[in-house]
Amino acid sequence: MEKSGALIPILLVFHSVCSLPEYSFKEINSFKEWMMMHNKDYSSEEYSHRMHTFIQNKRKIDAHNNGRHSFHMGLNQFSDMTFSEFKTLYLMKEPQNCSATRGNHYTKDGPLPDFIDWRKKGNFVTPVKNQGVCGSCWTFSTTGCLESAIAIKSNKLLSLAEQQLVDCAQNFNNHGCSGGLPSQAFEYIKYNNGLETEKDYPYKGENGSCKFQPSKAAAFVKDVVNITEYDENGMVDAVARVNPVSFAFQVTDDFLGYSGGIYSNKNCASTPDKVNHAVLAVGYGVTNGTKYWIVKNSWGPRWGINGYFYIEQGKNMCGLAACASYPIPKL
Repeated sequence: MEKSGALIPILLVFHSVCSLPEYSFKEINSFKEWMMMHNKDYSSEEYSHRMHTFIQNKRKIDAHNNGRHSFHMGLNQFSDMTFSEFKTLYLMKEPQNCSATRGNHYTKDGPLPDFIDWRKKGNFVTPVKNQGVCGSCWTFSTTGCLESAIAIKSNKLLSLAEQQLVDCAQNFNNHGCSGGLPSQAFEYIKYNNGLETEKDYPYKGENGSCKFQPSKAAAFVKDVVNITEYDENGMVDAVARVNPVSFAFQVTDDFLGYSGGIYSNKNCASTPDKVNHAVLAVGYGVTNGTKYWIVKNSWGPRWGINGYFYIEQGKNMCGLAACASYPIPKL
């Protein structure tokens, strides 16, 4: 009995050593190179957790890219985060139900072009911005859409204030860094009689008190157009004939590592109550028979395709056709 009892601590130690994650030199070196590229610095306590998370994410990326998929994945600034951590910091936290069962966009008869990209039609789209650690994507979708709508009609491209929407639009069912919807933000701008420029009301990336100054209002909304729920053809018509369109969809874990190709996911939700991220459709196209949207994100230019992504069109992918909208600017 004494001999078997003496073996127990040894067995426990052996089990704990053998259960440690096994990382190759190449994986550890990849993590260190990634840290340098993204200027990451961790405490000694956090280092092992971030390395473990990074390597697990890299293995998922490599496995995905070795399979047959319509899009590619790669390392980026989020590669040391779990999806749970990312959701808490970057996605909308408040439940959103953005459906417009019957919208007020009227599709016109007639053929539409196979390819539209408002970035190539003129100086109509501002550079990709970065929302930072704040679930304020809805404000960037809103400003991006209004910026383009004004530029297309006036040939004047402004950079508008996301922080004003974070701070001031709560009465329109928006929640600052916890989420909101472009359609509701357009309504706020309409009834508030204006939105300031980013220069006059700079972005902080955190909730704050409202500091709107009516004398500095630079952009105005005459009306808000909602596209009928699930009417993706209506979205195509609006982007082709009018201007870029705001929409929301559900981000799942594989989207964080998107680096190119046409994003598609059979497992994401398609209903308006599950959307957690708002973006801007600036165009669309088709390749090898697959139609796709060209979409501006708000995670900085180092994510995706210089801050953009393509997502499959015609299937309400991840609920993207559940709550699309755009403003009619007042010039």
